[in-house]
Amino acid sequence: MKLCTKRLLQLIIVLITSLVISRQSFAQSNAKLKRQPNILFAIADDQSYPHTSAYGQKIYHTPNFDRVASKGVLFTNAFVAAPQCSPSRAAILTGRQIWQLDEAGTHASLFPKKYPVVTNTLESAGYFLGFTGKPWDPGNFKATGWTRNPVGPEYNNKHVAKAPTVGISNVDYVANFADFLSEKPADKPFFFWFGSHEPHRNYEPGSGAAAGLQTKDMLVPAFLPDNQNIRNDLLDYALEIEYFDKQLGKMLDILAAAGELENTIVVVTADNGMAFPYAKANLQEYGIHVPLAICGPKVNGQNRTVTDMVSLIDLAPTFLDLASAEHFKGITGKSLMPIFKSKKSGNIDTSRHYVFTGRERHSHARPDNVGYPARALRSQEYLYIENLKPDRWPAGDPAPSNPVAVVSESGMKGIFEGYDDIDDSPTKSWMIQNKNTWPVLFKLGFEKRNQDQLFNIIKDPNCLNDLATNTQFDAIRNQLKKKLEETLVAQSDPRMTGNGDVFDSYPRFGLMRPYEGFKERGKYNPAFQKKSSN
Repeated sequence: MKLCTKRLLQLIIVLITSLVISRQSFAQSNAKLKRQPNILFAIADDQSYPHTSAYGQKIYHTPNFDRVASKGVLFTNAFVAAPQCSPSRAAILTGRQIWQLDEAGTHASLFPKKYPVVTNTLESAGYFLGFTGKPWDPGNFKATGWTRNPVGPEYNNKHVAKAPTVGISNVDYVANFADFLSEKPADKPFFFWFGSHEPHRNYEPGSGAAAGLQTKDMLVPAFLPDNQNIRNDLLDYALEIEYFDKQLGKMLDILAAAGELENTIVVVTADNGMAFPYAKANLQEYGIHVPLAICGPKVNGQNRTVTDMVSLIDLAPTFLDLASAEHFKGITGKSLMPIFKSKKSGNIDTSRHYVFTGRERHSHARPDNVGYPARALRSQEYLYIENLKPDRWPAGDPAPSNPVAVVSESGMKGIFEGYDDIDDSPTKSWMIQNKNTWPVLFKLGFEKRNQDQLFNIIKDPNCLNDLATNTQFDAIRNQLKKKLEETLVAQSDPRMTGNGDVFDSYPRFGLMRPYEGFKERGKYNPAFQKKSSN
């Protein structure tokens, strides 16, 4: 009897010990999962640096962008890989430059399936994925074998009953984010892409003023005429930035209420610059320089302002490092983790001397659907641009002398204005109609450019004074040109290796306009395919 009792006690001890070990193992496993932070990636559509209140521009009401910056790092030198939506987003997803992405390096084309993306890699590492609003877009991903958008699963079922203005999307970003969180397994970290459609055009004219925004705090960029027409257009732009920021704030509050905010990396940025002349679709400063603020559990310090030169292609390797996931092959970007690990402000990573950026075709804006290829190098002080086809019009060809009625890409009917790489807007129309009143500014935004351009960004952030023809700057121009071209050759840019015309062969899935020559939507241009094989 005593022997049975002794064995029973031993068995109970073994069971209790096993249970404790099991619970400890579960706790350790759960803690390991907990150490992998969630990632909320919020990306505005067409917003330039420095258009947030954190950068000192009071007309832009962005308390939630500022909230992220105050909890972590505010970057003052963040740049996109391309000043256009879909190539910029493809570069973010792949960590590659646009000249390394074939069709995805041009706007509204295809996304080759052969290129791995950070979202799929995070999913393989145990992350729960989703997006609301605008993902990789515009373009066609299904034709190359993707079964879903490269960003991940879509959460766009919820809509607001009435958007604040006709220019603001009716997608209920916040409700869709809540749906995503309700589906997330409790044991998984998440990666969520909040792709705001704002402040992409079109804006409701007068909506900014009607909402109470006033121009007294406005700094009109010096490349635009300063008059009430353009100030009103900028107010409407500012209102949409404010709307984006409000949705971000609601998402942060949801995470805080759920106890998840402290374990979430929050990244807030934009895909390219503002949709105004000499900004979006241009390699000048207001086309490529964007806001960026990041905070979260692996970002040391608070209220840090970092001046390092960073590219949004650096986000892919950064996200993988945050998730302790292995880097996939082909990443050109450089992880931001050394910056996160520091607690200092100013220049942290002294190896970050330059960023590189470029553009190919933006819209159907020229005969034969050709683009305006250009590449650029940005240092702390200078912006060097090489326009590879300077015989072409950078903003698209002017309108024909005989007026032609057309439908714009956003669905608006009107007279064909030309210069179609600039989004239709009150500012664009006003500048075309008054080009003789503001000839210098019209030339900057609309007319042909020299092959080489050089701007001192410290003295001339609006890129008004091209120094490339000034012999005093020959040494600087030649040095930056050499560095740019050596980097492009090393990265096998077709524009440097004799195969550059291939970019003009790639199909476009957006609106085709009444220009001469090739204009078949969704088709390869055989003339440039043939040239590219020679």
